[in-house]
Amino acid sequence: EHEDAIYKKWEESGFFNPDICIEKGVTSKNADYFSMVLPPPNVTGVLHMGHALCLSLSDTMVRYNRMLGKKTLWIPGTDHAAIATQSKVEKLIQKEEGKNKHDLGREEFLKRVEKFAKENHDTIISQTKKMGCSLDWSREAFTLDEKRNLAVRTVFKKMYDDGLIYRGFRVVNWDPKGQTTISDDEIIYEERKAVMYTFKYSADFPIAISTTRPETKVGDTAVAVHPSDERYKKYVGQIFEITNFASEKLSIKIIADESVDPEFGTGALGVTPAHSQIDWEIAQRHSLELKPIINEYARMSVKSPLLKDKKTIEAREIVAQWLRDQKLMIKEEEISQNISTAERTGGIVEPLPKLQWFIDVNKEFKQNGKNVTLKKLMLSVVEDKKIKIIPDRFEKEYVHWIENLRDWCISRQIWYGHRIPVWYKGEEIYCEIEEPKGETWKQDEDTLDTWFSSGLWTFSTLGWPQQTEDFKNYHPTTVLETGYDILFFWVARMILMSTYTLDQIPFKNVYLHGLVRDNQGRKISKSLGNNLDPVDIITKYSADAVRMALIVGTGPGNDTKISDEKLKAYKHFANKIWNASRFVLENCQGQTLAIEKTPFDGFSTKDQNIMKEFEDIAKDITSDMENYRFYLAAEKIYHYFWHTFADIIIEKKKKEDDKRILKILLEEQLKLLHPFMPFITEKIWSMLPESKNLLMIEKWPSIL
Repeated sequence: EHEDAIYKKWEESGFFNPDICIEKGVTSKNADYFSMVLPPPNVTGVLHMGHALCLSLSDTMVRYNRMLGKKTLWIPGTDHAAIATQSKVEKLIQKEEGKNKHDLGREEFLKRVEKFAKENHDTIISQTKKMGCSLDWSREAFTLDEKRNLAVRTVFKKMYDDGLIYRGFRVVNWDPKGQTTISDDEIIYEERKAVMYTFKYSADFPIAISTTRPETKVGDTAVAVHPSDERYKKYVGQIFEITNFASEKLSIKIIADESVDPEFGTGALGVTPAHSQIDWEIAQRHSLELKPIINEYARMSVKSPLLKDKKTIEAREIVAQWLRDQKLMIKEEEISQNISTAERTGGIVEPLPKLQWFIDVNKEFKQNGKNVTLKKLMLSVVEDKKIKIIPDRFEKEYVHWIENLRDWCISRQIWYGHRIPVWYKGEEIYCEIEEPKGETWKQDEDTLDTWFSSGLWTFSTLGWPQQTEDFKNYHPTTVLETGYDILFFWVARMILMSTYTLDQIPFKNVYLHGLVRDNQGRKISKSLGNNLDPVDIITKYSADAVRMALIVGTGPGNDTKISDEKLKAYKHFANKIWNASRFVLENCQGQTLAIEKTPFDGFSTKDQNIMKEFEDIAKDITSDMENYRFYLAAEKIYHYFWHTFADIIIEKKKKEDDKRILKILLEEQLKLLHPFMPFITEKIWSMLPESKNLLMIEKWPSIL
């Protein structure tokens, strides 16, 4: 209740908004700026402890910079999270009404999704406020609102005109469960047991091949070997007609390709161009036929009566048994294998050839008179240190990922999301920001990958494509605080979108936090029963205790453990702050500071030494804050307040008449503590007789 009342006071003051800070004379119009965007939480559910860590760190940065007198802007928002949100609503409708989205139709289904999103949005905002976050709510954004939709259409059109967005028939990651394409980094690899089968297509075929998926071999059009492999050189260029392979006809060409590892398996690779990204690329180099044999429902689409309409997993055993019966099976070996699964639905991903929309990351285009590619833009800003990644060990991972980046498939076969701004009329294609006039045009049914819109987040939230004052004053943003697990999902795409669209970095610094784990080091999840609701633990321990428990002892990029013991310790610390402050306020009434020529005039030598020691601590903490060492800054102020101020200085001062120094030290420590523990410090500040302003806009301690 106390925390809610304090938050209400902050909101009513308007000081979360930098314009009001300038208007009321709290901040100079010419001050430096500090700006951040909140990583928009998905409207699929409520906040978890990972969000709580992100919010704690971000608000610490924001409050510190506001107290430095900077124009400080932190923009809130939420993400429509297309696939995740749609699949959740589909499950709910199926469970409650026994219907699917097609029974409802697109319009009615989208109304249901929007209602679900709105309810979750309200919960998320309430939770964020409980954490004490000083976000400018007047600037709140949503990745699917009209302003963000205009930004999406504007960027799509620019990329289309530059030839960077194209529609092509390529092998993509298909999620049979979600009935949509997904990008490479929306795949979760699960280790599972599998069988490696080694066999020949027919008795007279000269080369054995190995695979864990014999059912796909009915779609093979070639066998690839390494050009230098002496075992197979004489067969290169030959074509073998196989009249019966599991009741299918095959025409297999032996080709030589540098990508084949002669040491792996038999040193020969059965090439299935329609159902493997690698094989697709080999097929492009050798002009091989594409032979699709699996459909969108992960069922066999061949004519063979043995396999037709069978699920791939059933077909696997049928083909394996056929090979055994025909005495073509050479070896069966159990292995461990990484299986591709869809992050949002858990479905096993099938590589399928589909007509989709892509962003070409390797195509050259002109920027500032130079030939560049999206890949080069993404690499150069990190390699040239225009963007600093904290901790810097993630820079290597970032560079490695970008160097291996493939064209990004941006179309999704779902209803919820930004509709692709392309229309068709016969053979005619129309791509514009606004829809064409006339009724005969038909818009593309697909929607855009969620990361397309969230990639624009740093500048679309500031009003772009309009050249707004916010955009001019606050972009590039100062820092992005987010989890290391979305460095490639989101951070890289923001760099792509901003460097391409604006020829500007999206942020100067990226601060990556780790995962929140339980006391045993396990990832927090519902299935383990160790899930923590931030609001529940705030109710039990206070927001200030939660923030300190998450920040202290956890450096950037490192996972953090959360436990009842840690939370209790910082609840006790909050009690210590309260009791020590009450003692100071009760015992310093009527004592004037009488500071004259220098800050320490009028103090005893002993008190002057205490002040100098505190000054050193304050400098040290400020240095940590400036260098993103929040875990150290929080720990230092914790130790000083408890073990030096409360346990030593106050205890000694109880026996002395002159207690003025206690009041000065308390005031300055409240300022140092405020970014970490905003609620209790604001409450105590309001109890100081001389306090006129809210602590959140007081100046950070300078040299006393």
